[in-house]
Amino acid sequence: MTDNYESFKTQIYQLTKINLSLYKERQMKRRIDALIAKHKIDSYDSYVETIKKNPVMFEEFVNYLTINVSEFYRNPEQWVLLEKEVLPYLFGKFGNNLKIWSAACSTGDEPYSLVMLLSKFMPLNRIKVIATDIDKQILEKARIGLYNIKSLKGLPDELLKKHFTEINSTTYQISDSIKACVEFRQHNLLKDDYPSGCDLIVCRNVLIYFTEEAKDSIYKNFNAALKKDAILFVGSTEQIIQPQNLQFATYKSFFYKKI
Repeated sequence: MTDNYESFKTQIYQLTKINLSLYKERQMKRRIDALIAKHKIDSYDSYVETIKKNPVMFEEFVNYLTINVSEFYRNPEQWVLLEKEVLPYLFGKFGNNLKIWSAACSTGDEPYSLVMLLSKFMPLNRIKVIATDIDKQILEKARIGLYNIKSLKGLPDELLKKHFTEINSTTYQISDSIKACVEFRQHNLLKDDYPSGCDLIVCRNVLIYFTEEAKDSIYKNFNAALKKDAILFVGSTEQIIQPQNLQFATYKSFFYKKI
């Protein structure tokens, strides 16, 4: 692009409240440039004017900007740890009515995985998971609950058979009883207020896209959103270096306890 990316970031923030300065610049700029080039637009200013006038392209931009790669039981060994050690610890500490937040939940794979796991311990009518994402279209897709078989590859067979209906050879529909346990909300981790009094926060494979400054801010907000001794569950590429500086202690690999 021939014009000023810094000015573009300012205009995008005014328009969407998404602060591009908090994302890794080379990676994000490459994604944005590719999208603009696809529409044969030759400047950032022209693109901003276009998305101001065209709601379809505006939604496309927000969707393209946000990273939506998810799957059920991603890194299955960590879900085994959650089932065998972390949840029993949380039940013992806080009782069975846990307040659970799946942050940056994408297409719903993670909060639905949490519900299915919790259903091993209690009836569905006692389970509620808050699930948030910045992308409205992705949240709508999550509410619909149709999934490609590829995103289900890590899911234990008994959960697939119990909670999904096969639509065709590549597509499965999650059950209404599982969907009813998840409350989806739009939320921007970089600017919106966080839920409070959480017993477990799950936010995985998202913070790798942010700057160190933004990550520290989000981790501090997660810490404030958790009860003392509650747990933050992060992705397999997101181990927190020196968690004590953020008022966390390592509980298990990829699980951190608020101290």
